[in-house]
Amino acid sequence: MDNRNRICLAVLLVCTCLLQGFPTPVNADPNEKEERRYLLDKVETLTGVPWYVLAAMDQYERNIQRVRRDLTEKKGPIAIRVPPEQWSGYTNPDPYDTVPESIRFFGGIGRDGNRDGIADPDDPIDVLFTVTQFLRVYGLSRDDLRNGIWHYYHHPVTVDIVSHLADIYRHFGTTDLDRHAFPIPLRYNYTYHNTWGARRGWGGLRIHEGSDIFADYGTPLLSTCYGYVELKGWNRFGGWRIGIRDTRNNYHYYAHLSRFNKQLKKGSIVQPGQIIGYVGSSGYGPPGTSGKFPPHLHYGLYKFNGRTTFSYDPYPYLKAWERAAYKKLREERKAKKTKK
Repeated sequence: MDNRNRICLAVLLVCTCLLQGFPTPVNADPNEKEERRYLLDKVETLTGVPWYVLAAMDQYERNIQRVRRDLTEKKGPIAIRVPPEQWSGYTNPDPYDTVPESIRFFGGIGRDGNRDGIADPDDPIDVLFTVTQFLRVYGLSRDDLRNGIWHYYHHPVTVDIVSHLADIYRHFGTTDLDRHAFPIPLRYNYTYHNTWGARRGWGGLRIHEGSDIFADYGTPLLSTCYGYVELKGWNRFGGWRIGIRDTRNNYHYYAHLSRFNKQLKKGSIVQPGQIIGYVGSSGYGPPGTSGKFPPHLHYGLYKFNGRTTFSYDPYPYLKAWERAAYKKLREERKAKKTKK
């Protein structure tokens, strides 16, 4: 970093008017995750917008870029992509304008965050500064930020997902939340096969959007992920069911439970291996219907791509998590023998 940028950094950190911009990171760790967190923390310090809200927006966009053919995956520590017309202004004759003055003239939201004279939509600092200034217009309370997210994305599902991701990050204090767990403790008896896509007839012809894991009544069910409980209650198909959103836009659906973990409610934050309920045979009727089929867990996976929600096959993931659980168990047993 040259002397001019060092001076700029010092001034910005003590300046009472923090909203004029912020500097390029000093000695940012080459590790992308650490650089990302560094940038998010700096932005929070300088603008008041919580790091976990920006992290949630960034992760949400990473998630949809990976599953949408019409979107290219943005490289670098920050994946937030501001549409050109929104960045430069809808009436701007140059949709890729990077001149701060003309962008403002045409009502664009693009800002020069690092004070290099360019409002660059590919510069992570400019992007984060732009987003924070957009959100700050609506306020910094949780409800205000939800309102700002709504005006940014204009999609109710996106608002919920970003808000829930922010709650997860805030709860755990980190974005490093990729660990998973198999939904049945290994010490219990269970069996399952790949039943995703099979025909189902009750309530109308449809496909089976999940894998059935057969186990005894009362077998504990574990959260497979770090997540936010979006749904809990009765469904005429799934009986007592619970839905959990993870940090990858995945919705984990557990159905046919006999009962829930009483401590869980809608809005609870969970982690891998946490008991969320117990195996049952509820469903296919009004509330309380049970026993129309053998006890089992119906486990489904759904993903929101920014436009629609779709089901996909959970079986490969269940097998991977099961293998990982057995590997961990073997390592723990080996460690105990070594100590003896």
